[in-house]
Amino acid sequence: MYTLNCKGKLLTINKPIVMGIINATPDSFFRGNINDDIIALAEKMINEGATILDIGGQSTRPGSERISAEDELKRVLPVIKAIHQQFPEIILSVDTYFSKVAESAVLNGASIVNDISAGNMDDAMLTTVAAL
Repeated sequence: MYTLNCKGKLLTINKPIVMGIINATPDSFFRGNINDDIIALAEKMINEGATILDIGGQSTRPGSERISAEDELKRVLPVIKAIHQQFPEIILSVDTYFSKVAESAVLNGASIVNDISAGNMDDAMLTTVAAL
């Protein structure tokens, strides 16, 4: 058993937990509009037992094209803000390898940074996350 401090929310992990994945990418269900659908999806995941919701705006599937940090921010920030406003008790994670996106996401409601590169794709990521 261990406890994570997620921006002041203590998450005690003494059994497996569920992380719901919300992809804010053009090749997913999301089309750039925050509406009842994204809130309904978040609510469904929470009701089905998700402890954490992970919001990503960059596809990392094989053959996908990389986008800029600015474009990723345009995709994930509205989703993070909307879900955080509707469900302030849920722990939000941002799936990014850009320190700029990580910082802005945390300042707007995310509590966890999920970086597939472990800080290796952006030299500022580890210091940014440590400062947050």
